Amino acid sequence: MSFEFEFCKLEIFIPPEYLRGLQDLLRELDAGHIGKYDSCVAYHEVTGTWRPLEDTKPFKGKLREISQELEIKVEVTCKVSNLDEILRAIKDFHPYEEPVINAIPLLKTGL
Repeated sequence: MSFEFEFCKLEIFIPPEYLRGLQDLLRELDAGHIGKYDSCVAYHEVTGTWRPLEDTKPFKGKLREISQELEIKVEVTCKVSNLDEILRAIKDFHPYEEPVINAIPLLKTGL
């Protein structure tokens, strides 16, 4: 069975203080546009952990120590045809050296 996906869902993990700016950026990029609505974004608080290794410049945390911080997990739908542009813009905006952004293909939206 073969599928071509028109839409995907992005999961973006970001510090809480960057949420409003990310929402504005996603709207500018037309991510979160579903039918006759735009700015369709869901988010919730999560706890993230990481350990910076050699040659890193972490936003927060110390070399070789496990860090634990409050983060916001943002979920938004976008067109696959715009995915590369959206990912570039998010990475440029994001404060993390290695941002966590998952792109998950969607079979259908707005069921």
